[in-house]
Amino acid sequence: MYESLFGFHEKPFSLIPDPEFLYLSEGHKVALSLLEYGVAEQTGFVVISGEVGSGKTTLIRHLLRSVSDDVVVGLITNTHPTFGELLQWIGLAFDLDYKGSDKVSLYQRFLDFLIEQYASGRRVVLIIDEGQNLSLEALEELRMLSNINADKDYLLQIILLGQPELLHNLKRPELRQFVQRIGVDYHLGPLDLKDATRYIHHRLAVAGGTPDLFDDHACAALYYYTEGIPRLINVLCDLALVYAYAEDRRRVDIDTVIEVAAARRKSGLAAFRDDPEGQSREEVKRTIIRPLLGPWPRGALRQELGG
Repeated sequence: MYESLFGFHEKPFSLIPDPEFLYLSEGHKVALSLLEYGVAEQTGFVVISGEVGSGKTTLIRHLLRSVSDDVVVGLITNTHPTFGELLQWIGLAFDLDYKGSDKVSLYQRFLDFLIEQYASGRRVVLIIDEGQNLSLEALEELRMLSNINADKDYLLQIILLGQPELLHNLKRPELRQFVQRIGVDYHLGPLDLKDATRYIHHRLAVAGGTPDLFDDHACAALYYYTEGIPRLINVLCDLALVYAYAEDRRRVDIDTVIEVAAARRKSGLAAFRDDPEGQSREEVKRTIIRPLLGPWPRGALRQELGG
C-alpha cells in the first residue's frame, strides 16, 4: 500500500518472524551466542525466555539457517494446553511414522532414529517454541528423553523457548531434576531507547527505505508506547506509515505516532502503554517523550547511532 511512496521493496514492519530483518541488540547477541554454543557443545537443555514479541522466534529462524549439515533439527511451534502426546509431536517434527502407535512403540522408533543419526555422525536437536504451554508431565517426559546418551555425547539436544511463565513452571519443586539438566538459560528483555531506534532504522534500511523516515522524537514516542517490545514496535510503526501515507506525508513525526497509539488504545485492542491520566497530548510530548532523548538536540541521536 505505502511501499512505493516511501521507496520500500517490501514492508519493513511485518509481524511474520523473518531472519532477514533480524536486529541483534546486545541482549539478542547474547541469546544467539548461547543458542549456538548450546547446539555446538551439547550443553543439555537450553532455555530462552522472553516477553511476547521479544524476538525469540526470529532468533530461532536465524539459527536454523546457520546450523551445519551434520545437525538434524526438529521444530515444534504449536504447543497449547490440549497439546496431546509429546512423542507424537516429536515424531511429526522429525518426519517419523507416529500414527496409530502406542507410547512404547513411539519411544523405540525415536530411539532408533537417534541411534541411526549418531552412527552417521549427525546430531539431533529438538526445538520447542511456546514452551510455557507444556504440562508438567510433558516437561518431565522431555527430561527422560534427555537421558539418552552415548558415552560422553548426548543423542538429543533440546532447546526450549517460552514466555516468562515457562520460568515460573520450571521453578516448581516437581521439576528440580529438569532444572539440573539446564546447561544454558537466558531471559530476553525489551529494547532500550537506543536499541529501539537502531531497530527501527535497521528494518527501514533492509526494506530499502531511509533511516530518517522516522525522526528522533517519533522514535522516542514509539519506544515509550511499546516499552521496547519489538513486535509492538512493528505494529505501531506499520500503522504510523499507513497514517502518513493517507495524509501524503513523507516523514513520520511524534504527532503521528501519538495519534496512532491513541486510536488503537481507544479500540481496546492495543497493548500500548497508556498516557498518564489527565495529561493532554502536548503535556505527554513535553514532559515524557521529549525528555527521553536527554541532552541530545534534534538529530543528534541519529548521529550518535551512526545513521
